[in-house]
Amino acid sequence: MNQTSNTAAVGKAPTGIPGLDSVARGGLPLGRTTMISGTAGSGKTIFGAQFLLGGIEAGNEPGVLVTCEERPVDLRQNLAGFGWNVADLEARGLLGIVDLSPEPTEQMTAGTFDLEGLLTRITAMVRRLGATRLVIDSLGAMFSQFRESGLVRWELFRIAAALREEGVTTLLTVERDAEYGEVSRYGVEEFVTDNVIVLRNVLEWENRRRTVEILKMRGVEHQKGEFPFTIRPQDGITVIPLASARLTQQSSDTRATSGNSRLDEMCSGGFFRDSVVLVSGATGTGKTLMANEFIAGGLRAGERCLFFGFEESQEQIFRNARGWGIDLETKANEGLSHVTCAYPETMGLEDHLVAMKEHIEAFRPERLVVDSVSALERVATPRAFREFIIALSAFIKERRIMGLYTAATPTLMGGSSVTEAHISTMTDTIILLRYVEADSAVHRALTILKMRGCAHDKDIRRFTVDGSGMHIGDPFRGVEGILEGRPVHVTTGGEGEANP
Repeated sequence: MNQTSNTAAVGKAPTGIPGLDSVARGGLPLGRTTMISGTAGSGKTIFGAQFLLGGIEAGNEPGVLVTCEERPVDLRQNLAGFGWNVADLEARGLLGIVDLSPEPTEQMTAGTFDLEGLLTRITAMVRRLGATRLVIDSLGAMFSQFRESGLVRWELFRIAAALREEGVTTLLTVERDAEYGEVSRYGVEEFVTDNVIVLRNVLEWENRRRTVEILKMRGVEHQKGEFPFTIRPQDGITVIPLASARLTQQSSDTRATSGNSRLDEMCSGGFFRDSVVLVSGATGTGKTLMANEFIAGGLRAGERCLFFGFEESQEQIFRNARGWGIDLETKANEGLSHVTCAYPETMGLEDHLVAMKEHIEAFRPERLVVDSVSALERVATPRAFREFIIALSAFIKERRIMGLYTAATPTLMGGSSVTEAHISTMTDTIILLRYVEADSAVHRALTILKMRGCAHDKDIRRFTVDGSGMHIGDPFRGVEGILEGRPVHVTTGGEGEANP
């Protein structure tokens, strides 16, 4: 039998953990043993419980949870924080708990510990419920009685063999001492189990970042590398499978207004319906104004619009919009638009992404603004930020939502934006806003740096802002170095004079 047919012969059990089945290409191999390894607090117990609940919710598959550390009463209480009614599932015969947690006064002599009686209790519960899924949490507590790794390996073989005979899909949680290095505490567990999944909870830039990695999965295909995940009280674990984003989104020639008629002309008719636009500029150049005009243009066309604010409150956003003649608050009250605001520091970037996806799914907008993505960049590493932008952009493109992101440049007069460098390749259109010092005054400038799929105005144009919005005027003539923040007047001969 060739490798393809071998792989196809192994069935998969959906995990019930959002995003993980995409990484595992369908779930965990049926009837096999998977080791879940992680440091304290990485999410091993939640992972195991969610796997059991996933089977119950998806197909009424009974499960058994063997607790070797937490008392059942504490376990039920902790899992209730995620909205999981463990006691009710037990009463309905869908979940069984085998209590192997030690009594406070219990002592055991090293070398006398034997698993035979414990395996009997576990298999009896599996047979009584007709369970198809089993979680043992954790092996570390069970194997702490053994001093030699050889004994640990032998007893683990016994566990895996006994559970395979029962036909259950099993998760065994184990602790490790560091986020990177030895996969397990005893150094043998990963060689005995069929599959190994590693959970990490790494401290990066004073923030914790959780990732999951499928280290091995015998006989079946899976995605390689680390994938971010988050744990939320109402949902449990959600994995963000960035590698699952595919360049398969449909493309449209349909145009939609930018909200500014002169900018539409510069774009040869407006933005493409399925595009993501980046507006980059220094503070006060007009980024939020452009975002508001983008929303206003959608509202005039009868489109639903969603505004994510990460620098100002909802009331500030409404007030600013009124100052430009845009009644965003009334449209929000009518249900045509929605504004949601949060400080970037209130949660991790993965949590922000999951929350934003939920808002998008619930409101189903046709236009979306993120003001600003550079505020979110402050709370993440460059890699995490890029992954966030990839995931968000892929998500809205799949749903044919037109998006506009704003980003701040590091200096008032321009220069390259860190955010811009990270995400410019993932956006379809880039618009730069700059301050220009000329004739003893400060002017504003706008240019379209790129626009995929069509010709566009390449001039750097003056614009002004008043109570009715943005007014784009004529191009700057005889001035160079605007985008670099060092404008100079140039003569017809090409010579320049700095600081005009």
